[in-house]
Amino acid sequence: MTPTLVRQHLPHAGAVPRVDLRARARDWSEIQERMLVPLYEAVYERLEVGPATRLLGLGCGSGLSLLMAAARGAAVTGVDVSPERMALARERLLPQTPGTRARPDIRLVDGSPRDTAVPGAPGFTLVTAFEPIGCLAGDSEGLGGLLSEAAPLARRGAAVVLAGWGPPERCATASVMRVATKLAEPLRHSGSWRPARRDDLEDVAQRAGLKPDGSGRVACPFGYADMDSAVRGLKSTGLFDAAMTATDQVQVDKELTEALHPHQRQDGTVWMPNVFRYLIARTP
Repeated sequence: MTPTLVRQHLPHAGAVPRVDLRARARDWSEIQERMLVPLYEAVYERLEVGPATRLLGLGCGSGLSLLMAAARGAAVTGVDVSPERMALARERLLPQTPGTRARPDIRLVDGSPRDTAVPGAPGFTLVTAFEPIGCLAGDSEGLGGLLSEAAPLARRGAAVVLAGWGPPERCATASVMRVATKLAEPLRHSGSWRPARRDDLEDVAQRAGLKPDGSGRVACPFGYADMDSAVRGLKSTGLFDAAMTATDQVQVDKELTEALHPHQRQDGTVWMPNVFRYLIARTP
């Protein structure tokens, strides 16, 4: 749902598209990230997140999911490799305005899960990986590595939440994502979009040594004020990076606009119903 709904570093050695990373992070924060709020709410409600929760957010991005957990009283730690998104997370969660009282139970760490370790600190009771997998070839391998680092930091039996795209037939955005595959085809690398598979989340949990303990589906429609917002929001996910490398930003914008046209309403807004899936697993 890095970021991206899944942030993917391009694995090939070719040119990287020229992107204003600060502008992209801002588009993610202001346009795209809110699309996953129903997912965050459903998980927190089901797991009764509150003052007793010590949460570790993997790939926390610009921090909206952490903010929602902190509002429930949870102690939250977020980690991400994107300095641009982490800067926005700090604006949200660690404001420096005069008179604002900092919360000692909120931590933001640049880097990997192992960088969040604090000697003598109690283990996390909940680990979340809300960036949905299942739309890029190879995205599950990256998540597996994060989980392997995070699991030793959690208590025995702690909940670990993984998220993924629902079936393509339930996700209107799937037809738009195919633009990324079509334009990136000349590169033929592992970062290409692919339809979600039913057992994506279970496969990742099993490889990480986690035990599945329930799952659910949540409607997360993508709604945008206008076509420009829709294009910017979708590009902020990083899912179109390979397409921009294979072609250019102008071509990607053109193809995206055409693909989004069937989802534009008479008032100019863009609306795409989607379903996301989450899996709750437990640490051994």
